[in-house]
Amino acid sequence: MEPSAAVASRPPSFTAQTNALLRKNLIFQKRNRKGTIRLIIVPIYLCLLLTILQRVINSVLDKPKFRCGCKCVDVNGTGSCQNVCGIQYSTLDQAGSCPIPNPPEWPALLQLPRPEYRAMQESSLYAGFPDVSCRKSQSCAATIPFTGANETLSNIVMQNLFTSSPLSNLSDNASISSLLLGTDVPGTYTGFIEPAFVSDRPIYVLRPQCKASDSVTVPITFGDINIRKAEMLCIQGLPLWRNSSAIINEETFNGYRKGKSQEGINEIPMAYDFQDSNEKHFSVLALYNSTYQNVSYVPMPFGLLHISRSLNAVSNAYLQFLRGSGVKMLLAFTKEMPKQETRLRFDFSSVIGPLFFEWVVALLFPVMLTYLVYEKQHKLRTMMKMHGLGDGPYWIIYYAYFLILSMVYLVLFVVFGSVIGLNFFKINDYSIQFVFFFSFMNLQIVLAFLTATFFSKVNTAQAIAYLYIFGSGLIAGSLIRNFIEGGKFPKHWITVLEIIPAFSLYRGLYELGQYAIRASEAGSHGMRWSDLNDHANGMRDALIIIILEWLVLLPVAYYLDHSASVGHKSSFLSLIKNLLKKNPTWRRVSINEVVNDAVHVEMVKQDIIKERETVDQVLQQQSSGYAVVCDDLKKVYHGKDGNPDKFAVRGLSLALPYGECLGILGPNGAGKSSFISMMIGLTRPTSGNAFVREFSIQTDMEKIYNSMGVCPQNDMLWEMLTGREHLQFYGRLKSLNGSDLDTAVNESLRSVNLLHGGAPDKQVRKYSGGMKRRLSVAISLIGDAKVVYMDEPSTGLDPASRKSLWDAVKQAKRDRAIVLTTHSMEEAEVLCDRLCIMVDGSLQCIGTPKELIARYGGYYVLTMTTSPEFEQEVENLARKLSPNARKVYHLSGTQKYELPKQQVRIADVFMAVENFKRRTEVQAWGLADTTMEDVFVKVAKGAQSSEELS
Repeated sequence: MEPSAAVASRPPSFTAQTNALLRKNLIFQKRNRKGTIRLIIVPIYLCLLLTILQRVINSVLDKPKFRCGCKCVDVNGTGSCQNVCGIQYSTLDQAGSCPIPNPPEWPALLQLPRPEYRAMQESSLYAGFPDVSCRKSQSCAATIPFTGANETLSNIVMQNLFTSSPLSNLSDNASISSLLLGTDVPGTYTGFIEPAFVSDRPIYVLRPQCKASDSVTVPITFGDINIRKAEMLCIQGLPLWRNSSAIINEETFNGYRKGKSQEGINEIPMAYDFQDSNEKHFSVLALYNSTYQNVSYVPMPFGLLHISRSLNAVSNAYLQFLRGSGVKMLLAFTKEMPKQETRLRFDFSSVIGPLFFEWVVALLFPVMLTYLVYEKQHKLRTMMKMHGLGDGPYWIIYYAYFLILSMVYLVLFVVFGSVIGLNFFKINDYSIQFVFFFSFMNLQIVLAFLTATFFSKVNTAQAIAYLYIFGSGLIAGSLIRNFIEGGKFPKHWITVLEIIPAFSLYRGLYELGQYAIRASEAGSHGMRWSDLNDHANGMRDALIIIILEWLVLLPVAYYLDHSASVGHKSSFLSLIKNLLKKNPTWRRVSINEVVNDAVHVEMVKQDIIKERETVDQVLQQQSSGYAVVCDDLKKVYHGKDGNPDKFAVRGLSLALPYGECLGILGPNGAGKSSFISMMIGLTRPTSGNAFVREFSIQTDMEKIYNSMGVCPQNDMLWEMLTGREHLQFYGRLKSLNGSDLDTAVNESLRSVNLLHGGAPDKQVRKYSGGMKRRLSVAISLIGDAKVVYMDEPSTGLDPASRKSLWDAVKQAKRDRAIVLTTHSMEEAEVLCDRLCIMVDGSLQCIGTPKELIARYGGYYVLTMTTSPEFEQEVENLARKLSPNARKVYHLSGTQKYELPKQQVRIADVFMAVENFKRRTEVQAWGLADTTMEDVFVKVAKGAQSSEELS
């Protein structure tokens, strides 16, 4: 059947295995191109959807009510007007888009706490602070702790910090800048409009002492526009000496809104450490309160803080200490850079994108998981492994396939998103995006391999996978985002949460989105590599976690996949030992390897004893003429919940030479499937051992697979591949290639009657059950496999196909060993050189079909059907022919008797029946020799009877 046995007999190389699987996957992917196209369309569709939504939003925001206001103004007194646009003609909604060539000048302010949060003396820790009663009247002073090496100098400088200038003449910035003004309103992210002057909150004046006349109302103008009249309230500025900066730090942190040591909030506006300052050297450390940098009612990005006035005030105070009160160095105003006309924009893709993009990226996870679990559910992974495909080639091909698919998917996603103008992709550095997506794709592939070991059904795996990606995305979009923006959740716990892959993915996407928003608003670039050093940027932590998880989970996934790929577990150490193991030798089972067995009483037959002796001789002489040697092989399924142990195979010993077909017969539950499962590596023996071509099934299954063929009871085939492609794949696994492969494939198809009628190039899903069965047999025989296991190979075949299949098996067994299980006695007699019958896990007999028939036959079967009233006459006839005749069947006038051959002659039987028919009405009768089916029934019943007696 195989023209190139010498070539195929060599163990397949790593390259041959990789080539076989790669070609098979390429064909499979070609047939599944519609599914691939649908997969790639998903991110493109999402990008288009985001673009459409962005354009809808832009069209809404581009309406006149959101653009700079305009008015027709008489510019030269002629009565004709000219359309002039500016902030003075705009509403609050329009003002943000107006050009501002000359930004307004705003007085520099201090950032102060709100009255209800100003520090007070709650305990001895805050000695010298205002009394707690001030909170009720909201009159608490603004306490400013300070320290330094020179206390005298520090006190003088702090007294110069405040001024007693009257509030009656505040006509310009020069007069206002002499005052120490402050606000408790958070800043925005630009300085075009100072929120303190447009808010309904008062503006505070810090003085050493407050008088009733120190509170006034002043008009606030913006160009020619009167904005409002602001109330200026005086609050006491209370400088408070502390002996060290450590005390200031402790008080500041304990009162800080985000501090955890105390429940109350005691905010300090600013603090100073004059360090080693003196008359010739000025060195001051200014502390500021960052609470108002990012509060819930300040839009992202972070708001600006009022810090410059506190630095200018202390510098001016030191200058007055040196030169006198007449010398001043005042910060006259602050102003923003000029601004061109803009359009109000909302970057929808960058704000909403991280959640949707997470779903897009994670969508590949259930796709990869489906590939892996599908082959596991249909036993295709096991089938490939039993025909010589190692874990290494399998991982390399599938890992590379998934990685290429993922990168093509994401490259198209990023490119298309950039082409249509999504800032999320266009503004941020592409190299950062590549590294981030590439790292996560590798982690996601490993997660798919790891997760596949826990599932055996595709539907279950898909349901769990889709629930995971959508559920984790929603949780990340709400939980992680709130933790980051809320600022109250500890940063290190956010990092811990990012150990969950979906959360680390979202964190990276979130950072890219935030940088895109800021860049589009500021007209600058997005995230660059230098930005990863920013302590607030979580991209670096996310990348580190993703890469470390990949490095840790990769060997774990490989180990679990290796353990589960053939249906049983193996320790990590045994995996390493097997990889380093040298050439095996025959090995007898030691007494320590045998587990306790239940007492099983039986009469050991001579044929079984002889088979045991043959096994002993082969093991002692290390003969290479036997393909399979089983040495006291046992399999026990341990009972659970108080149930007794189930002995599936009880000490089976067999020796199968090359060129022989051994048939295993037995009733259901006899142990046939358990025996085959141990031999092909699906389960481990409880004790004992078996050697296939001198390799142990306990330790060397990887080597056994190279020379093994299997025809399973249930067809394990890819529905989308053709019969020829199946044989080409398994032929390449057996080191066939080129013309040798083509010849072997055609011969295999011809031998099972699949070569004609277009069957070779028809997809398997269009095959009938019988055609699939014949293809499974052809797969088991291709490549000159030296040991072949066939489990009921002719099930479902028509008589012509069955005969063709039998001819192929008989031809193939010439130089290989075949183990065959069947329920067809005809098939067993035609194909098998020897037969053995198993009952309740034990071997009851073994020999050629003729030997078994002679040993358990020795009688003729007389069958006669008459009217029920003549049944006694039929029994008398049988007793007359043979006094030892035994009735084995009786139903409604039909009776069967076993007549010992030594006591009857066929001619006497025919004569007696003819005479009996003259006086009795005989409806039908027959005389038959013993068949294999009779032997099987007799042995099975006898063994069951012995078991019941035992």
